[in-house]
Amino acid sequence: MTKLATLPGDDVRQIMWRYADRYDLQMVVQSARGVARGHVARMVADGVRNSHEWTERKQSLLDVFDASGLTALYMDTSQGGYIDGPKNFGLSLTTFELSWVDAGAATCGLANNLALAPIHEKGTPEQRQHYMSMSCPSADHPTWRGAFALTEPLPFVGVDTGMLGSKMRVAEWKDGCEPMLQVDKRGRFITNMDFANFVTAAVVSDDPRIKGSCMIILEEGDPGVFDRGSPTLKMVHQLSSTRDPVLSLKVPASRIIGGYSIVDGVIVPKYSHAEIIGAVFHRTRIPVGIMSSAKLLSAIEPVIRYHRGRFRGGEAVPGTPRFDQGLQMKEDAVQRLADIWASGEAGASLGFDAARKADLFDPIERAKEQLFHEQGLTGPRAQMSALKKIEPQAKEFLRLSFMTPAEREAMLEEDRYQELLADTLVQFAVMDAEGNVIIPACKLWNTGVGATMMREAVALVGGYGVTEDCPGFLFQKWTDCQLEATYEGPEVVQRRHLVATMTNPLFLELMGHWIDELDKLAASWPAAGSRALAQAMRLWLWTLEHLQANKDDDGKKLFNSNRHGVTFPMADALSWLVAARCFIADVVELKKKGPENPVVAEGLDGLLSFYADLTRIQTARTAGEVARICGELVYGYTRTSNSQAADMFELLRQQLDTSLVGARLARDRAGEALAGVMIPEALDYPM
Repeated sequence: MTKLATLPGDDVRQIMWRYADRYDLQMVVQSARGVARGHVARMVADGVRNSHEWTERKQSLLDVFDASGLTALYMDTSQGGYIDGPKNFGLSLTTFELSWVDAGAATCGLANNLALAPIHEKGTPEQRQHYMSMSCPSADHPTWRGAFALTEPLPFVGVDTGMLGSKMRVAEWKDGCEPMLQVDKRGRFITNMDFANFVTAAVVSDDPRIKGSCMIILEEGDPGVFDRGSPTLKMVHQLSSTRDPVLSLKVPASRIIGGYSIVDGVIVPKYSHAEIIGAVFHRTRIPVGIMSSAKLLSAIEPVIRYHRGRFRGGEAVPGTPRFDQGLQMKEDAVQRLADIWASGEAGASLGFDAARKADLFDPIERAKEQLFHEQGLTGPRAQMSALKKIEPQAKEFLRLSFMTPAEREAMLEEDRYQELLADTLVQFAVMDAEGNVIIPACKLWNTGVGATMMREAVALVGGYGVTEDCPGFLFQKWTDCQLEATYEGPEVVQRRHLVATMTNPLFLELMGHWIDELDKLAASWPAAGSRALAQAMRLWLWTLEHLQANKDDDGKKLFNSNRHGVTFPMADALSWLVAARCFIADVVELKKKGPENPVVAEGLDGLLSFYADLTRIQTARTAGEVARICGELVYGYTRTSNSQAADMFELLRQQLDTSLVGARLARDRAGEALAGVMIPEALDYPM
């Protein structure tokens, strides 16, 4: 049997993550990797992250980011950057590389982009050009840094983004002049505050002359108090700056992000803070999810190295299995490591799929907004009504998009497909339905399951795992995962988002096509384990319909937005499903495109065999999680074992169980492959 020869390299990743034809992004990856495995790794090894304060050594990160081009990645060429268009995928790649070593450093790099995101997404053209340009390194001006201030002081921190304790009042409004606003804002856990030149802050009106809420730009030179506050006493992500600022500043109304109008003597911001946050978090939560997955994949090589060297220096003799393989002689060690690898791959696949689709969605969303503006459809209800009307066309497009060009030609539907492909509203509806599921699922699954699996990685190196000199910084990575699960909204926020979007008829239609696609793959390449995933999706869909149509034994409706004991587990199960599907899709892409790359083609058979075993591992675990959750929900709200739904559920459950044939054999093979794979002599960054 063909074996896995070496750990997968860049040529493999470029194919799986679909950027083999993007030389610009390949260079970005190399630049980020040089920063991570050089400057950042040395800082971690030297214990620089062992303090709350923002030190001179930590400050050096900003200069390195500037010099390497990472700071300018977010900007367009007209603003001083070097890549035009959406940057979600590029930023995700750099986040992956930095988090491979330290996620705090990755956060330090991302936080400035988060501060700029409200301006980038909803700012006026003037705001966008000014702040994006000033934040791009240039010899003509100092590089500006930003901070994003949303959360409020305790007790409200992390609970409800609608609860804003900030105040915004009219300070001065002379006839014929622009209004001046007094903004009072207290923040908590605000990243970048040690060095921020400006803050994009969520504020709410405390004045009848200002309507609602908005986001506004505050600068350190504005009149008033710009107190950076005390350092947050966090125990993780210490290579990012976090403080609790106190801001009380007078600023012109032109700083309201997106601009404003004056209606009957009242300042009316164009966008509420919630509208801006929705646009921002929809995208920026993707790289945070990728952070945790990067750590899992980064743990593979250090754990292998530790296991193989475990008994060297003792009585083990070179050339014996005890000396050469160490703990890898034991089935448990290699199979648990295979589980970690499979989880890391699934999370990375989900994250990069979400990032690529966010890049495709950005121009469609802007085109939709322009079209609705021209049609005078400015209110949310009017827009929702318009989108609802094109749902049949969107479903038709989905049907056609899952056919091959030859199949569409044979049915004389290629012209119709192209027509729907060019329809802005159809494309928006389809992309929005999918993105509203896979993006929160990425943040929920990657950070939640990632933290659990990172604990497994630490456990696999025993007591060494909780020491500062543990290879691969595994303990720091594990503890950092806890904060990533909170960034951009904790798990409950992602689950609430999924509950609101996973019942979208277009998404459910899409899921049906996914099942058909997985069934076809199971017929042509059964080794990938797609049959089990298709069966798990069927079980989930049936359970969803059952929950929506039935009540518990007390007569209460099972599925409603406030019944979190029902809806949240279904969101968790769905996240498992989409992660496994994305992983299979990436392995299929490798199978398809691998032969075209001479570097990859040489060892492709062994690589594909190993990856097929990993997908089997992941789909088997996914099937188990989905079956457990669905079983608890179907039977857990009745007091008797007899149920009208039992027969159908048991049939689906039986089909799911039998689809797991060979899954544990795949785990055996994956473990054996890890025991024989070649690794470099030493880690490529210091301990």
